[in-house]
Amino acid sequence: MRIGELSRRTGVKAHQLRYYEAQGLLEAERGANGYREYGDAAVVRVKQIRHLLGAGLSSEDIAYLLPCAAGEAPDLLGCPELLAAMRTRLRRLDDQMERLARSRDALTGFIDAAERTGGESPPVFACAEPLSA
Repeated sequence: MRIGELSRRTGVKAHQLRYYEAQGLLEAERGANGYREYGDAAVVRVKQIRHLLGAGLSSEDIAYLLPCAAGEAPDLLGCPELLAAMRTRLRRLDDQMERLARSRDALTGFIDAAERTGGESPPVFACAEPLSA
């Protein structure tokens, strides 16, 4: 099937499919006319990629994990390399969540303090520009 058909069958735009190919996540043969030709297995592969991207994995992580993937969901076989990569990604997410929680707590503290002193006059030096939302 050509890229347009793969796009229709997976709901993924053609430029994203070309990106997956450039990243080594998806393979296409070239017809005599130079057009990309995909086999039926490409539909499952694209769905695997989309699920793994949805889990927050990078295309580099996904390229590493795909040999251990089976089915659309995908089911990931317990390859030692796969488990190590996923644990590393999980640690990075945990670290990011901790940093965000600390930032949230600090911002909540600033808001609470500002609300407690809301009736007082503002300091002489006011912010030049309001904080963006």
